[in-house]
Amino acid sequence: MKRIITYGTFDTFHWGHMELLRRAREMGDWLAVGLSTDEFNTIKGKRAYLPYKRRLEILQAIKYVDLVFAENDWGQKRDDIIKYNIDTLVMGDDWQGHFDTLADVCSVVYLTRTKDISSTLIKHTLEKQ
Repeated sequence: MKRIITYGTFDTFHWGHMELLRRAREMGDWLAVGLSTDEFNTIKGKRAYLPYKRRLEILQAIKYVDLVFAENDWGQKRDDIIKYNIDTLVMGDDWQGHFDTLADVCSVVYLTRTKDISSTLIKHTLEKQ
């Protein structure tokens, strides 16, 4: 069984998120998602539109996702990869090169983002209303 992992905030869930999860799941038999907690987002200088609990519920309802767990800090990825016996880490290509240091414990793949949609775009649109 090939095991895949990805991480993110998954705020204002949209088609691009669904595509990333679908494409990641197609790369293997099992997909885990590390979901950034509200506290971790604060450390990253981000503020999620939806609280962690709501984002967790959305991800748990997605048919491509087998496990969702809290991402609390930058350094936990290596431990998670080992803990869950991961074969491939999948991230959006805006993170290109950032996680190459994990290539000693799994494959690292950066997927192209879905064009013309992002949480930032949605947030800016909502702020204008």
